[in-house]
Amino acid sequence: MTSRLSLIGLAFAAFATQASAFEISSPSVYNDKWDAKYLGDKPGCGGKSVSIALAWKDPPAGTRSYALTMFDPDANDGKGFWHWLAWNIPASAKGLAEGAGSKSGKRLPKGTVSGTGGVGRTGYFGPCPPPGSGTHHYVFTLYALSEAKLRTPENPSPEMVSVAAKSQALAEASVTYTYGR
Repeated sequence: MTSRLSLIGLAFAAFATQASAFEISSPSVYNDKWDAKYLGDKPGCGGKSVSIALAWKDPPAGTRSYALTMFDPDANDGKGFWHWLAWNIPASAKGLAEGAGSKSGKRLPKGTVSGTGGVGRTGYFGPCPPPGSGTHHYVFTLYALSEAKLRTPENPSPEMVSVAAKSQALAEASVTYTYGR
């Protein structure tokens, strides 16, 4: 009887752990349908590069800040393209509002750093795959960090931000949305 109760207890504990997994999602993209305003704002992209809203839940204990990346691994013949980088997002944040990734960064939580992505400017740059290049995957990764500030050199490359975030992460959560033209 004791071993049966132990097994039930272990199963319940495993279920409870799964039920409270660190997650990121967006109410802005549904069934991979992007409103035009979220698409890239360069000529031919058809959008305004308004960043999508993001929400997260159940970060691990000890989270002191977050780092966020948006990466398209399908771009540039498989070399990828960085669409958005933000770090030093306060641990108290539960998400980012639509438009928080503006070039000015004024709608980001206080203390958040907005990095320079593939278009050579800070802030969010929406999807804009070349016509006929197939479906691209846009991976939003949120890192729950053990430190209040991400350790990076001044003016880090997107790759440096990603490596630093991975090395300081207690956990990471990601969500992928697709888009093609």
